Amino acid sequence: MSEFRPSRAILELAPDFFDPVAPADFPQTILRFRNDRAAAQIGLDSLSDTDWLRHFGRFEALPGSLETPLALRYHGHQFRTYNPDLGDGRGFLFAQCFDNQDRLMDLGTKGSGSTPWSRAGDGRLTLKGAVREILATEMLEAL
Repeated sequence: MSEFRPSRAILELAPDFFDPVAPADFPQTILRFRNDRAAAQIGLDSLSDTDWLRHFGRFEALPGSLETPLALRYHGHQFRTYNPDLGDGRGFLFAQCFDNQDRLMDLGTKGSGSTPWSRAGDGRLTLKGAVREILATEMLEAL
C-alpha cells in the first residue's frame, strides 16, 4: 500500500487555463463501483466506502488537494472550425496526485454538474453513460 501524495501543480498555471466550479449536489449517492486497483496505485486503497462517498460522491476535497474543483479550458477544432473557447462541459478536475511510479495523475469526474462550458446542458451523466465511461477507461488501461 502506498501513501496518498497530493499535488496542486495545476495551480501553477495562469487562471486562464481553468475555472473554479461548484459540483452538483447528489443527496442520494450510492457507491456502485470502485476501482481498488487504481486506488492502490495512488494511495487511496484504505478509504472506506463512507470516505469514497464523501470524497467522490459529495466532492469533499482530499487531504492536501485542490479545495475547489476546476473545469479545464482548452482549444481546438469543433465542427471543422478552430474554436479557442472550449472547456469541460460536464466534468471537472477534482484532485491531482502522484502514483506509485511518481507520475502526476489527474482525478477527474464526468456528469458532476454544470460548468461555464456546459452550454445549455446541466452537466449531468446518466448511469448508462457512466458505465460506458468506466468500460472505456478500463479498456484503455488494458492497452
